[in-house]
Amino acid sequence: MTRELPIKVSSGWSMLTLVVLLFPAAVAVFVFGCILAEQRMPAIGVPLIIVGAVVFVGAILLSIGFFTLQPNEAGVLLLFGNYKGTVRDSGFFWANPFFTKKKVSLRARNMEGAKLKVNDKRGNPVEIGVVVVWHVHDTAQASFDVDNYEQYVRLQTESALRHVASIYAYDHGEDTEPEITLRSGQEEVLAAMKKELQERVSKAGVVIEEARLTHLAYAAEIAGVMLRRQQAEAVIAARQKIVHGAVSMVKMALDDLARNGVVSLDEERKAAMVSNLLVVLCGENEVHPVVNTGTLYH
Repeated sequence: MTRELPIKVSSGWSMLTLVVLLFPAAVAVFVFGCILAEQRMPAIGVPLIIVGAVVFVGAILLSIGFFTLQPNEAGVLLLFGNYKGTVRDSGFFWANPFFTKKKVSLRARNMEGAKLKVNDKRGNPVEIGVVVVWHVHDTAQASFDVDNYEQYVRLQTESALRHVASIYAYDHGEDTEPEITLRSGQEEVLAAMKKELQERVSKAGVVIEEARLTHLAYAAEIAGVMLRRQQAEAVIAARQKIVHGAVSMVKMALDDLARNGVVSLDEERKAAMVSNLLVVLCGENEVHPVVNTGTLYH
């Protein structure tokens, strides 16, 4: 496993001054040598021509060593395939012209994964999507330990998302104890997603800053059935609440009637009254009362 090695390089401005001076000096020496050679002084002119040419070529080689780095950008330096270090400072620099310079962005990046169809803990097919915020932490690992760190992060994100989605249920079941689900426990699910993804991409020198779900739904083939189930559960829950409230109101009415001595009811009349009140309180349609001019027994 490769580790990042910080390295310091020369400022480009001082070397730029030297290179700017070398070019006219090389031309002047070369021209002066040519003049001396034409004046039948080859012993001095030829060496000057050679010196001028060498200085000119050297200036060209020195100019290859210039490079710039923007803020939150690093430069990875290699010499004939050997890793020599990473420059993290921003600015204008000069390094050995034989160095191979590879720029790596250290900025935070957003990666929105495709919507995946996976099976949750109960085997129900669900569609899920995630967006991940990440940045390069170790430039050496990102450059040398994986082939393409951007593609590596993308593939590992999809793999981690499939695994995390498969160990949680989409929603609470009917007869199960309270548990963390994809729908109600997104904070816990995303924390588990971030932890697993970080373990997977640490080999590439990448740090995961944040993970958020962008899409979560049942797959199309079961979405209609699950919607009807949710509607039925909602209706049952509403009915239970209505019945519970109606029973409380009937009990309160009977207790008030008995306590205030408004009317004396035997068990059969109480049962009839309870039945009528429950019909009125629990019925969905408008109630039309019927006036009974006789008695309960005739």
